[in-house]
Formats: sequence, C-alpha cells, structure tokens
Amino acid sequence: MHIGDALVALGGAFLAAAILARLGARIGLPTIPLFMLAGVVFGPHTPGVTFVENPHDLALIAALGLVFLLFYLGLEFHTDDLVAGGRRMLAAGLGYLVLNIGGGLALGFAFGWGTREALVIAGVIGISSSAIVTKLLVETGRMRNPESRLILGVIVIEDIFLALYLAILQPVLGNASGPAEVATDLAKAFAFLIVLAALARWGARTAGRLLRVFNDELLVVFFVGLAVLSAGVAEELGVSDAIGAFMIGLVLGSSTAAERVRSLVRPLRDGFAAIFFFAFGLTINPGDIGPVLVPIAAAVVLTVVLNIAAGALAARLHGYGRQEAANIGLTVLTRGEFSLILGSLAVAAGLDSRIAPFVAGYVLVLAVIGPLAVLRSEKLAGIFPGRRSVHRERTDSTDKMPAMIVAPAQEGSSTEPGDTRRTTSSTESRRC
Repeated sequence: MHIGDALVALGGAFLAAAILARLGARIGLPTIPLFMLAGVVFGPHTPGVTFVENPHDLALIAALGLVFLLFYLGLEFHTDDLVAGGRRMLAAGLGYLVLNIGGGLALGFAFGWGTREALVIAGVIGISSSAIVTKLLVETGRMRNPESRLILGVIVIEDIFLALYLAILQPVLGNASGPAEVATDLAKAFAFLIVLAALARWGARTAGRLLRVFNDELLVVFFVGLAVLSAGVAEELGVSDAIGAFMIGLVLGSSTAAERVRSLVRPLRDGFAAIFFFAFGLTINPGDIGPVLVPIAAAVVLTVVLNIAAGALAARLHGYGRQEAANIGLTVLTRGEFSLILGSLAVAAGLDSRIAPFVAGYVLVLAVIGPLAVLRSEKLAGIFPGRRSVHRERTDSTDKMPAMIVAPAQEGSSTEPGDTRRTTSSTESRRC
C-alpha cells in the first residue's frame, strides 16, 4: 500500500472507531464492541465507504494494540491481590472458571467444528472482560459494595488463567505435529513464563532503580521497546506475543516506577487497542453471521445460565444474599477483549472460518445484554437462588474506590477512576 493510502486508511479507522463508539456511549454501550463494529461497517465486506480493503494492511498496528493491552494488564496485576482475598475468593474464582470454561468446552465439542476450535470457544465463553467489568462497577457507583471486591478478585484469577491458557493454546493452534513437538513447545512456553515470573518476583527493585533514571520521554521509549521486544521474542519461541507483553508488564508492574509507566502507557493502549478491535472487525463478513446465529444464541443462553450459577456459588461462599449474587453474576457476564484476542488467534491459525463471526456476534450480543442487566440487577435478583440480602447496596458515586481494585478500565472515561488497583497505605508501602 502506498504511504498516502496507508495514512488515509489508518486515520479513517481511528475516526470511524471514535465516532461510532461516541454514539454508542450515549446509550451506555462499552467501546470495545463498537470499535469492532466500526471495522465491520467500514471494512471490505459491507457496501459504502471502505477505509481498509485488506485487513493485513493493519496487521502490525493491530499487533501493537494487542501488545499494549496485555502489557497494561500485566502492569495492573499483583499476586498480593489474590493472596489478600483468601481461600474463599480463590474458590469463587476457580468455581467461576470451572463452570464457564467447562461449559464452553462442552458447547464447543457439541458444535462439531473440531478440537482446536472447541478449545478456542472454551476460552471465548469462559473469560469475561476485565475492561468492561471495571467500567460497569465504576459507572454504576458500586465500587464500595461488599461484593465488588469479590468480583474484582475473580477477574484477577481469570487474568492468571488467561496467561496460562494462552501458553498452552499456542502450540495447539500452531498445529504442532505429534506429542513430542507439543511437549517441546509447552516446555519452551512454560520456561519462558517461569523466567519472566522470576524477574517479576526478584527483579522488581532493580527494574525500579533502572527506570528511575529516565525522564518521561525516555521512559516511554524504553518500555515500548521492552514490551515490543519481549512480545517478539515470545512469538519466536512459540509462546504468543500477548503473553510476552503481559509478563514484561508484570515485571515492571512490581517496580517502584509502575505508576509512572501505567500513566504513560495508557494513551498508547487506548489508541492502538482501538485499531486492534477495528482490525478484527475487518475480518468479519456480516453475511457469515447468519449461519452461526444458532451457535451464538446457544452460547449466550449458556453464558447467562452459567453466570447465574457462578454468582450464586460465589455469594454462598461469602454469606451474601440474592442481590449480591445478582450483582456478581451479571457484572461478569460481558465478554470483550480476551474473547476477541482468542478469536484473532484462531483466524491467524487458519481454524474454521465460522469462529470469527461466531466470536463477533457473541461479544456484540453480550456487550449489549450485560450492561443493561447490571443496571436492572435489583429487578433480576429474584431469578438467583439464595436468601434475601442483608447487605444494603452502596452507590455513593463520590466514594467509589474499594480497598482493592484489580482490573484496568479499558473503556471510554478520560479520568479512568478504575485504573488504580490498590489504594491502601499498606499496599503502597509494599510497592515502594
């Protein structure tokens, strides 16, 4: 593509994504599915204005979007968050994953599209959107509700699982030939993860001293290079560029410079991630969604049922009533960035062509249903099993920050009150 054409295409993609997301925000929809919808509307498969004829023309920019998304997530994650939650939070998170991943895997096999496709569908159905969940908690003023800490703890456990799942899935999607090659690829993946995890555990202080010598300009250049290089090395090792970015974010997130890096990377994350979702939308032919409407409907119904069960289980473990169960189950109902990441990996691996439209339709439906259900959780609490709530819901919009906030607010808000995961003085002292 000529440089002028490339700039027009990229600029058009940014503007289309921003305008469509702005319109959707007026009716309370999150930006992620709207960025993707912009790619569908202004892509090669729909009539009218087409900014990008070939999705591969945005491949590098989209890859950077994925890198910055996972890098930021690594910055936000801390093992202390999980430890602080105790065994009940761990049990609630694992219960959520067993129900949703297990149900998604069973549904994937029921579709009969193939084993690799079933594994992708399990991840798509099993992992909720950290970005949308946090945004919903902030915008509904429920951050101080007693169950919100549990919701965010479940998101942390999902993030850990995603890192491991991507590492396991990568050699499978790479179509490794024979058990020996699969075992070798898995060994390389886990060795890479262990090395970076060790750096995060014992190298944070050194990283903090190194980053302290940079001014903001040079710090941006440094961590961009580090994130992109780590992603590239991970991809070459067969681990996935997403995991390389996540793990190096984990290393820097444990350093004393984490707050500076987090604030500086946020605009890069927002801008490039919009192109990642837009580029995924470019691969979707609306005509292909028709044949997968039944699988989409089945997946949506299954997800709603499983989240009702998971919300009830989590509430029971913590002694909460039906209203808290409804708040938990409905808040984690939405699917977003992680489902689209898995969908894009499936497209890159050349899996069944029905995967991409299935993921797109599934994410779009839940992105509409989820926020609407959260806003009506009091009316929907009656469908959840359990006793009546004894805790009153707190919706003080002037005091929204809990003791532990663990997921990035990907979407929309320029102030992004959900971006600081932990605000207790003890936590801050541990960081420093």
